[in-house]
Amino acid sequence: MILIATGLKQELNILKGAGVLVIAGGGDSARLERELEAAAQDADAVLSMGLCGALAADLKPGDWIVASEVSPEKKLGPRSRGDERYICQTDAGWSASLAKQLRAQTGPMLGSDTMIADAGAKAAAHAATGALAVDMESHIAAAVAQRHNLPFAVARVVSDAADRSLPKAAQAGMAADGSMDIGAVLKALAADPRQLPALMRVGAEAGKAFRELRRGRDFLGPGLGRLDLVQHLLDMP
Repeated sequence: MILIATGLKQELNILKGAGVLVIAGGGDSARLERELEAAAQDADAVLSMGLCGALAADLKPGDWIVASEVSPEKKLGPRSRGDERYICQTDAGWSASLAKQLRAQTGPMLGSDTMIADAGAKAAAHAATGALAVDMESHIAAAVAQRHNLPFAVARVVSDAADRSLPKAAQAGMAADGSMDIGAVLKALAADPRQLPALMRVGAEAGKAFRELRRGRDFLGPGLGRLDLVQHLLDMP
């Protein structure tokens, strides 16, 4: 079984299938870690897959990123991932397979417990870390995989470019269970209707990223890029 960490329920619905267990964090890093930790007992590998925000200027919505390594944005206390909160190298063979099949850029990925939504903050994060993109799940999945000595990889689709600042209405849209909080979006939009054009742009770019995520998931098939697993499935009677 491949254990997949993602952010939204919409991503979960795209990624789910036979031989995988998908957990949507919904921005709640502590819950995501608990659920991944419990499921890792029965997992053969861990994959962080879904959408991400670009930090490198040459990335655009719909581009794939396969991480060569994952680092956390900040060090947390010893009771919360402790000494494992350092740069984690991904599985080289699995990552190479993913990058080839998805025609992805490869490089460092940044994990953050909070959303990096401002263009200035994205630029600062890129300058400080060299990471190509950022998400809110990969660093947590990396720590769980490390603890259980499981192969780990990251494949993410860019949803928002590095020069895009997400409007507050878009930032309010993720509920703690990974579903869309439409009420929160409408409330934020009512407070500042000038966000509407930016919100529509975000929706269009996210739609492109979701379509590419589905295409990539379908293309990878049940092995999700793991050549050893694909061979095992082919050898089965």
